[in-house]
Amino acid sequence: MTQTMRWFGPNDPVPLAAIRQAGATGVVTALHDIPNGEAWPEAAIATRKAMIEDAGLDWTVVESLPVAEGIKTRSADWDQLIEAYIVSLRRLAAQGIHVVTYNFMPLLDWTRTDLGWELPDGARALRFEPVALAAYDIHILRRPGAAQDYAADVVDAAARRFDSLDEAGRTRLERTIIAGLPGSEESFTSADFLRHIGSYASIDADRLRAHHHAFLAAVCPVAEAEGVHLVVHPDDPPFPIFGLPRVVSTEADLAALFAAVPSPANGLCFCSGSLGVRADNDLPGIVDRLGERIGFLHLRSVQREPDGAFHEAEHLQGDADMPAIMAAVLDLQQRSGRSLPMRPDHGHQMADDLYRQTNPGYSLIGRLRGLAELRGLEAGLLAARGAVGAV
Repeated sequence: MTQTMRWFGPNDPVPLAAIRQAGATGVVTALHDIPNGEAWPEAAIATRKAMIEDAGLDWTVVESLPVAEGIKTRSADWDQLIEAYIVSLRRLAAQGIHVVTYNFMPLLDWTRTDLGWELPDGARALRFEPVALAAYDIHILRRPGAAQDYAADVVDAAARRFDSLDEAGRTRLERTIIAGLPGSEESFTSADFLRHIGSYASIDADRLRAHHHAFLAAVCPVAEAEGVHLVVHPDDPPFPIFGLPRVVSTEADLAALFAAVPSPANGLCFCSGSLGVRADNDLPGIVDRLGERIGFLHLRSVQREPDGAFHEAEHLQGDADMPAIMAAVLDLQQRSGRSLPMRPDHGHQMADDLYRQTNPGYSLIGRLRGLAELRGLEAGLLAARGAVGAV
C-alpha cells in the first residue's frame, strides 16, 4: 500500500515534517478555505501541491472535494454547482491529482457525541452515543417529531441525560455535534441546522439516491476523460440521523450505486471504521467483491457497544478483523497490479498529545501508532506469503 496521512493544511497543528517522520510518503488534503460550491482556483491547488512536495511528500488524493447541499437537494442552482465541481476536477487533474474523495451525507459530515472519551489507559477516543444524540435532538435542537425516531427507552434516557447536564455541558454537546469536525465543511448554530433540515422535508432515501445518481451521471464523464477516480466515503455513522436519509451505508447501497452509474470513475473510499459500525457489513467481503471500485483506503476499527454506541478502537483491536481486511487488500493489489493509497484514521489522543491542542481524531501520536501497526501487519502478511521487502 501507499502510506499516507491526512493533513488539514498550513494551520494543521501536525506539520508536514512530522508526517514524513512517521513513515508516510504522502498526504491527503483539501482546500478547506474554499467555500462549498465554489471552484477551486488552480493557482491555490498548485501552491498547496508545491508546499507538500517541498516537504518531501506527495499529494495525489484529495479529501475531500465537498458536494454542495444544492446538489444533494437538486436546488435551482444545480447546474452552476455541477459546473463548479467539474472545473475543480479538471484543475486537480491538471496538477496530477487523480483520486478525489467526496461524501453524499445530508448537512453533516461524520458525527460524534464525545470528542474526548477517556479509555481505561487514559488515552482519549471519539465516541458516538445514541442517548446523547437524542438528548440534543429532542431537548436542544427541538426538531419537530424527533422523539418518534427513537425507541421509548432511548427517549426516557435522553430526558434524564439532558436534565443531568448543566448549561456548559449542553453547549458542549451542541457544539460537538454541529459545529463542524475536522474535514467537515459545514458549521451551524442549532437554529441554522433546524432550518437546513427543513430543506430536506421532501427528500426521502429514494430521492436522495436519485440525486446522487444524477450528480455522478453529470460529473463522471469529465472525470473519466481527465483520468480522475471519484471515491465516495460511506456514511458515518451508517444510518439515518436527525430524520435525514443516508444512502451509502451498506454493501447493498454501494452495489446499487455502481450498478446505477457504471462509469469506472465512480469508485469507493473503503472506510473500515464507517462501514464497520454495522455488524451486517462484511468488511473483507466488501474488499473482495467491490475491490475494482476501491481507490482509497481508510483503515481503522470501532468497538461496538451493546446499546448501539460505538467508539474508536485501536487499529488492530475492536470489531474490525484487520488481518482479514489487510489480507483482502493485498489480494486486491495483486489482482489489479495497483498500490492503493491508505491512511490510518481517527487515532487516539495519547501520550504528549494529551497536553497539546489537537484536531479531534487527528492528533499525531495516535495516528503514528496506527500507521506503524498497519505497516507491521502488512509486512507480516507479505512475509508469510514469501514477499519480504514488498511493502
